[in-house]
Amino acid sequence: MIFTKGEIDGAYVMQLDKRADERGFFARLWCEQELRDRGLSARIAQINAGFSPRAGTLRGLHYQLAPHAEVKIVRCARGAVYDVIVDLRPASPTYRRWIGSELTADDAGLLYVPEGCAHGYLTLVDNAELIYLTSQPYVPHAARGVRYDDPAFGFQWPEKVRIISEADRSWPDFV
Repeated sequence: MIFTKGEIDGAYVMQLDKRADERGFFARLWCEQELRDRGLSARIAQINAGFSPRAGTLRGLHYQLAPHAEVKIVRCARGAVYDVIVDLRPASPTYRRWIGSELTADDAGLLYVPEGCAHGYLTLVDNAELIYLTSQPYVPHAARGVRYDDPAFGFQWPEKVRIISEADRSWPDFV
């Protein structure tokens, strides 16, 4: 795996180190030792999949409160998405900053989302699917979110948000 530090403290863009030949390629999606060597969480509590049949579907931006805060490792398995990480850690040098990255099934990139950061994505094409590993199980009473249009962050989505859940539309302003 090839790790590139992101603009959010503790976030990484990860590329597959592909071994290619006439059959295609083979690559590791996750390696406990490579994560540990960089001081990153290597715990996997859940592996989740999200599928959206229509472009313009927004999911997120979600996080969990401590002690259930989670690391996420995210990969687009089908189609293309615009993936966003926002730093909600008051002690972080990148507090309240956000980054957006296009993930596609073709480029096979992954994002490492550190604990204390909210995560969400907008589908850019029909039939998009994400797979993500989390370091903590989902705990409903610890679940929180940031609204996709919260003025505290000034998110700039590359496409119009067409479909969003009522829960994600209703998160309060971040203060």
